[in-house]
Order: sequence, then structure tokens, then C-alpha cells
Amino acid sequence: MNTTDTDIAGWNSKALDEILSNEAGRPVLFTNARILTMDPLIGTMTGADILFVGSLIVAVGPSLFTAAHDDNAIVVDSTGLTIVPAVVDAVALAGGRGQRSEHVATLTPGNTSDLLVVPDELAADVQSALATLTSRPDRIHALIAAGRPVLWAGKDAPGRATAPAVGIPASPDLTGSPRVGVWICQDDFLHQELTADGRYDETRGGRPHAYQGRYWIDGDRIDYLDDLGFWAVGYFRGDELHHVGYIMRQG
Repeated sequence: MNTTDTDIAGWNSKALDEILSNEAGRPVLFTNARILTMDPLIGTMTGADILFVGSLIVAVGPSLFTAAHDDNAIVVDSTGLTIVPAVVDAVALAGGRGQRSEHVATLTPGNTSDLLVVPDELAADVQSALATLTSRPDRIHALIAAGRPVLWAGKDAPGRATAPAVGIPASPDLTGSPRVGVWICQDDFLHQELTADGRYDETRGGRPHAYQGRYWIDGDRIDYLDDLGFWAVGYFRGDELHHVGYIMRQG
């Protein structure tokens, strides 16, 4: 089945409305598609379905549609379309993963529901499908990120997530943040002070100002930009700060 530019307008608009208003955790089923899972065990399937709940793929393969009514699934008819991973494991594509369990970003049950839906004729393989995303976004039927529509029927989906602004952001005012203060590693070698103006200052082995720079906190992640020009990362885990092998607590 060939899909023309005009066929995409209004494509599965009722299903889109249901997905966007889905607060009850209903499953979403894309049905009757050609699916390039990129999983070396599952491979490519035709006339197949992919089922996800929120950000998690729960099943892939033929005949899932038979249980759609029982599961109160939101059904997206994908006849004439190909579904590929929206996030591609380039190392796996090049044959550089030794074990199936090492593959990431495949359309495998248990993985994240990041998927791209394009017409069959524009998706001879994953690479050509991704090329359509960059060169002809108007032909993209759906781009799903962790279960939420980003593109739908060639247009931005309502309420879609947007990319962070390019460039280094201004330092936030972290006055009152419980994460501001001095963090000390277990053997007292590393002291890292986080100040409310978005600056950090490290003492290492008694050597003050070993590293200094700016930092930003996003959820449990902390990004560092040192005054020397390099970037580093850390993670807050409970009352600990994990950073390049050091485990710190507030002193």
C-alpha cells in the first residue's frame, strides 16, 4: 500500500486524542504494521502489532489485536506502515554487540517505547526511515518517545516535549536547596562545595581549589562545567552524591 501526502492528514486522529488524554494507563496498540525490531532474535515481522503501556513495550508480534478489546487498548491502525526504533543503536547496526542482551534501543518487550512510524516505501531499512525523519518530517505518521507522541500525522503533537535551548544556561538561584553545601567522600579525600549561585569548588587531598566551575542540577543528575573547560557528571542517590568513583555525603 502506497501512502500519499494527502493520506496522512487526520491519520488516526481519534487514537491521538485518546493517547493524549490517557490518564488511566490504557495500553496502546499499533496494529498490522511491518516492524523492524532490530532485535537479533525477533527480527522483522509483517502484519504485526506492537503494544506498550506508558514508557514500556510489553509485547510485539502478530495477533495481539485479538485481545485489544479485552485490554481496553487504544488501537492505532498502521496498515501500509513500517515501525522502527526511534533511538538507534549504531554499534549494533554495525555488528559490534557480542550478545543480544547487550543490544539497546530495540523494539523488544521490556525496552522503552521509542518508535518511529513511516510509510513502507520510505522505510526499506532503519537508516532510510530515520532519513525520512530528518528530510521529510511531514511524511512521519508517528514519532513516539517513552510512550508520548512527539510527531503525529506529519505535524508536532499537541503538548509535545521540546528540546532544551542550545547553549549554556544561566546559573539558577539554588538558595534553600538541600543539595547546597559541602559534600565529603568516605575517606575525607574529596570535599566538594556546591554554592547557591551555581558554582562548585573542590578540595582534593587537602589541596584547595583543585577544580572549580559551574554546575546544574536536573532531577537527580548534576552536570559540571569546570573553569578549565571540561564537563563531568554526578548523580544524587538518596543522601549520597556519586561522582567519578567517589561517594560523598554532606558534611
